[in-house]
Amino acid sequence: MQALKYARATSIDDAVRMLREGGDTARALAGGTDVIVQARERRRVIDLFVDIKHIPDLMALEYDPRRGLRVGAAVPLYQIYGNADVQRVYPALRAATHVIGGKAIQGRATLGGNLGNSSPAADSIPAMMALDGIAEIAGPGGRREVHVDVFCTGPGRNVLEPGEFIVALRFPQPGAHSGQAWERFIPRNEMDIAVVNAACALTLSGETVSAARIAIGAVAPTTIMVPAAAEALVGRRLSDETVAAAGAAAKATATPIDDMRGTVRQRKHLADVLVQRVIRAAAERARAN
Repeated sequence: MQALKYARATSIDDAVRMLREGGDTARALAGGTDVIVQARERRRVIDLFVDIKHIPDLMALEYDPRRGLRVGAAVPLYQIYGNADVQRVYPALRAATHVIGGKAIQGRATLGGNLGNSSPAADSIPAMMALDGIAEIAGPGGRREVHVDVFCTGPGRNVLEPGEFIVALRFPQPGAHSGQAWERFIPRNEMDIAVVNAACALTLSGETVSAARIAIGAVAPTTIMVPAAAEALVGRRLSDETVAAAGAAAKATATPIDDMRGTVRQRKHLADVLVQRVIRAAAERARAN
């Protein structure tokens, strides 16, 4: 483990000041389930951890049917998937947060940390992208907002500038006759990193798809939106043919690598299969709404 300093922030301005003074080797600490491991294994040079869990705004989870859901960046996962409003209105987010690590990890890990770590295989990011999530960011230059679908720029890299950190994630209220779903494939329970994951949010007008957002992960340097899959659905009646076309578009869009978890061929196949599954599951929920 690297020798490092610890500081506790009690306000957003406090955290910004500490991170600014700490420079490039200062990091915000929420759950710490990723960044502490990276520091211990010396994959990141870190001299200062700024604890943001004691900032009330970052620990708040708020839902309003008019404005949607706002999740503080330090809210632990178990509070998210255990929330009745999340379970009812944002089932894709509930599903994605429920499988990240075991109970001990879920007591610490956060949406803000999962996004900030920016792993291509992060489980929550496809769901956040499909739900058109927005990251609220604070830093030396003030406050700004970035859509989750453009937040990650490469493996472990993102748009955060020195001294910036994620304050909260916001998700709009889903419209009438809309549905969403998330799925992943792992080779076995002991290997808790997705070979492929996928999420879909769509809206139906009768049996015609009027809107769709589809994201896939672990098949490119970042989690990616698949506009071609959405285009295969929108304006068309939902059928086996249109669902298959969307799956084929996801397969064609995926640019995976071979590694210990899966091959290129397997991952492209899974992108097709999982996208078809989440579309069908989202459509079932849309029909019920």
